[in-house]
Amino acid sequence: MGLRILSSEYHTFCLVFLVMFCLCNSQDYSLSPMEIKEKEAIYSVIQGFVGKWWNGSDLYPDPCGWTPIQGVSCEQYDDSFWYVTAINLGPVFDNSLTCSHDAKFPEQLFNLKHLKFLSLYSCFISPSQNPVKLPFSNWDKFSDSLESLALRSNPGLVGTIPSKFGSLRNLQSLVLSENGLTGKLPPSIGNLVRLRQLVLAGNDLVGEVQNNCGRFSELLIFDASRNNLSGALPSSFGFLDSLLKLDLSNNIFEGELPRELGKLKNLTLLDISHNKLRGGLARTLKEFVSIKDLVLSNNPIGGDLFGIKWNIFQNIETLDLSNIGLVGGVPESMAQMKRLRYLDLSNNNLSGNVPKSLENLPCLGALHINGNNLAGKLDFSEGFYMKMGRHLAAWNNSNLCYITKSTSQIPYGVKPLNCTEFEVGGKHGWVVPKSKEHDQMYNRWASQNRFRIGDAVVFRYKKDSVMAVTEEEYERCKSTHPMLFSNNGNTVVRFRGPGLFHFISGVSGHCERGQKIIIKVLHIMPATSPQSQPANENATKPHHIGGAAQITPMSLTTLAPFVLSFLGMLFA
Repeated sequence: MGLRILSSEYHTFCLVFLVMFCLCNSQDYSLSPMEIKEKEAIYSVIQGFVGKWWNGSDLYPDPCGWTPIQGVSCEQYDDSFWYVTAINLGPVFDNSLTCSHDAKFPEQLFNLKHLKFLSLYSCFISPSQNPVKLPFSNWDKFSDSLESLALRSNPGLVGTIPSKFGSLRNLQSLVLSENGLTGKLPPSIGNLVRLRQLVLAGNDLVGEVQNNCGRFSELLIFDASRNNLSGALPSSFGFLDSLLKLDLSNNIFEGELPRELGKLKNLTLLDISHNKLRGGLARTLKEFVSIKDLVLSNNPIGGDLFGIKWNIFQNIETLDLSNIGLVGGVPESMAQMKRLRYLDLSNNNLSGNVPKSLENLPCLGALHINGNNLAGKLDFSEGFYMKMGRHLAAWNNSNLCYITKSTSQIPYGVKPLNCTEFEVGGKHGWVVPKSKEHDQMYNRWASQNRFRIGDAVVFRYKKDSVMAVTEEEYERCKSTHPMLFSNNGNTVVRFRGPGLFHFISGVSGHCERGQKIIIKVLHIMPATSPQSQPANENATKPHHIGGAAQITPMSLTTLAPFVLSFLGMLFA
């Protein structure tokens, strides 16, 4: 009896389970009806990208329902049918469908009339074995639907950008990065007025950026870096009111940066590094007072740092001015950029002292001043050296030194010397004597100090200059070819040997009134610590000429057409 009851219960359970399975199965199918043409299209599309081995009808009989395809999304429309709205192929996740070595763009792709998002990542990887071109036609079939097109890391995707892309009037994101695309940007791209993101980085595109790019009033990101784009930057960039990021680095753009870019009050990042832009730093910078990250490196921009009101850059966090042909000194006012995290002034022709006030920047995490003509002693605190570590780059400044301290954190590549810096004239500075009674004031000051090899003198002045001259020129108060000319207001001269060194003002009439000085350097070498040896054999060493004394100018300006040279005289 018990066995018969158990058997009855078992049959009842099986019947209930079968009914529920059929109901659920029937319910799922009712939620995902698809047009036959739509279903056949998605099967053909995936097979075209993934390979002929892929049998969609067997593996995924209900691609928009209970057997979804990896990377494929669907939506139900008013006609109660389900349509494919997104395709994402490529090795993004562990279970993602990846493209085959002979992947192609299947024609059936354009039968997916409701497609909104198409992303192909690392699908066409061999430009030699399987070069693939973008279809030139049929993109207008997506004119009402496609919102995002992303083709990334496809070196085998070659040829030009189809002009038919201009028909995608609802497109909001166009990403064509790290491909093998060539040719010019089609003018029709300017029709994509709803774009919020345009990324063309890492291709081989050529030609100019069209003026009609100013129609992208909703654009947030424009990245055309690492191409071969050329010509001048269009002034129409100034109409991109919503722009947050503009990256045009690693191209061959020429001319000046358009002033209209200063109108972009929402712009937070501008990277135009590695181009051929000119125009002077002051003119280039003054428009970008609200920017956070500004990278101008590796352009022949030129100029100096003193003509800029650095206190107005209160939002800037990254400032890269490396290798742009800067001259003159480093102003104290740069320490007023309180949010600055990264400052790169490397590989320029900067001279003079390094302001101690830079250590007061509360957020500073990296300071690169290497590869310049900076001189004198680094006077940063022990705590600053410890905070920066190797993020303080100061090597390749042959006349820069630091005072040896107890800390083990020392500026890499900088000579530890017990050097002394003297400010010429003391508190008075380098000025014209007020009367004949003071016409020997500078030589009296010099006689009260003891100068050794390795020491430096600092000339501080306004609207004046300093020249290193011969004894005869010193007596005549005139030199047509001085060995050193500087007018940057902060001239540092380090002595590399003993002797008598003559300096006069370069302003007419000032020398005659007593603005001149003779400095006697004794044949006494400064003590050096054992750490003064370079960190490696490739470290830059200061140059020496024979056994003669040298004067190494630390400050030059573009106004001085004179050749940098050394003054040597043996002390008798």
